[in-house]
Amino acid sequence: MVTTAATEKTFSHVPAIDGLTLAVEVRQPSGHPTLLFAHGFGQTRGAWVGTARALAAEGFRCVTFDARGHGESGHVAGGDYHMEQFIGDLRLLAHAELSKPVLVGASMGGLLGLVLAGEIDPTAFRALVLVDITPRWETKGVERILAFMQAHPDGFASYAEASDEIAKYMPHRAEKKTEDQLRPLLREGADGRLRWHWDPAMLNGLVSESERYQPRLMAAAAKVRVPVLLLSGGRSDVVSHDTVNEFLQLVPHAEHVVLPRATHMVAGDANDAFTREIARFVGELSSRDRSDAVTV
Repeated sequence: MVTTAATEKTFSHVPAIDGLTLAVEVRQPSGHPTLLFAHGFGQTRGAWVGTARALAAEGFRCVTFDARGHGESGHVAGGDYHMEQFIGDLRLLAHAELSKPVLVGASMGGLLGLVLAGEIDPTAFRALVLVDITPRWETKGVERILAFMQAHPDGFASYAEASDEIAKYMPHRAEKKTEDQLRPLLREGADGRLRWHWDPAMLNGLVSESERYQPRLMAAAAKVRVPVLLLSGGRSDVVSHDTVNEFLQLVPHAEHVVLPRATHMVAGDANDAFTREIARFVGELSSRDRSDAVTV
């Protein structure tokens, strides 16, 4: 384990139930309460860096990790990925904490949290923050994301080429990604080409079967009893007015906040506003806990 005193950050490889290792990073190890961040498909724990740093500076314990098949975590032998594996990993990390964490789950990470909290283990989390995801999503928006992920099977000749392609995919962002920003996202192959950090086998298993899970996800959402905050991007093409309203009917106690400038990549598009909303929501949870303790 490596510790950087200046940022109070630790890194470790945590073994999953099946022996595969998960890359886990903790900021403010002695902080409280705990926020457990679960990224979206094709992302890494790096998606949370800005938010995790800011919230750690406010005293929160921030746990980020690479999902299996992503970043520095292990790949499943033979490429046989299924949702239950990812749920199991999330459950393992949640119960490794001394106190119930608040899950901050983006896209895939949020869906895993819904199943865990609503169907499998209601005690896993103190609360849920769902980032631009609902149990039923807009197919065209997801197809656009997957089309980009599948568009470069042979990788890129340079970081500059990768940066140009990302800029075309996200034209709303004024600045291109730098080589330093891209290094955690790309891996150099034996042929010298740069390819995405995630295991392409996931596209054939996990992704291909995702829509058939929607009835299960909706049923799980209806059983969630912990506090829920849904943060959606005002420019998202993955969630919509219809899917959000459907979710709020399933989870009537949920709070919904729209970040107008954000697309589906909420944390990257509106990081300051995104971070403020999480801090506010968690702060209100803490105030409620103190009030309940006094009442008792």
